[in-house]
Amino acid sequence: MTKKRRNNSLNIADKNFKKLSIQVSLNGLSFCVADTVSQKLLLSDRVDFAFEKNPMEVKDELHKLFLKHDIENMQFDEVVTVHRNTLFGLVPKSLFNADNLYEYLKFNTKILANDILAYDEVENHDLVIVYVPYVNINNYIYDLFGEFHYMHNGTVLLQSLMNNQTQNQETTCFVHVSKDQLDITVLNQRKLVLYNSFKYDTKEDFAYYLLFVLEQLELDPKTAIVKLFGDIEEDDATFKLCYNYIQHISIFAPSTQQLIKLGEPSSSSIDFTLINTI
Repeated sequence: MTKKRRNNSLNIADKNFKKLSIQVSLNGLSFCVADTVSQKLLLSDRVDFAFEKNPMEVKDELHKLFLKHDIENMQFDEVVTVHRNTLFGLVPKSLFNADNLYEYLKFNTKILANDILAYDEVENHDLVIVYVPYVNINNYIYDLFGEFHYMHNGTVLLQSLMNNQTQNQETTCFVHVSKDQLDITVLNQRKLVLYNSFKYDTKEDFAYYLLFVLEQLELDPKTAIVKLFGDIEEDDATFKLCYNYIQHISIFAPSTQQLIKLGEPSSSSIDFTLINTI
């Protein structure tokens, strides 16, 4: 079924508005609009929730955010939605069977009876991410824009990090920091050693999960290379606490972010995964 697009308030010939990227989680929302030809960021915004919301409330918040910027009346060549949650599992592509999605998640993820499962293939790597998308959000976006592409935030993280770390010869722990969630990716050159996500409330929680991963992989905090990026700076209390235990820890600026010409004062706050969907 093909849905008709509503009348657009922008001139259809205006090639500035090309691609809409949206990130959805129970803790917040963000989006950006970019010209994919000039690689220029045109519009962006972000909302962090004081408390975790349910998917229906998140949909209402997304509607409010779109109304604020008149997104619903714009026309895009491409729309991408990124679902950020910890409801996922990794499967080697060589062992993957699309008929067994439930089996891959049932032991480490709480799956509800009405959940619909999805999966992404990590491009150029023998990996598949099986996950639970927010179906009501997908339905809302489809009603607005018709066909669109959606994926898990882990897919974007892994593709971005693994495809751009050919120079690293040592095992490196990359930590993507966002509100209430940290995503840990450990790479040995371009080979994935571990990828996992944890929800946290305090800086002590954050340090515990990071040190726990290092311990499980038998990486010495005195010698392990740990690179943090996202919503964290060196003067943050969380970074200072981790620095007490991990000697070679630093803030990492992924080079792929430089592919976008950030044209707004607020653009530095745009999530890594959003930038890498453009």
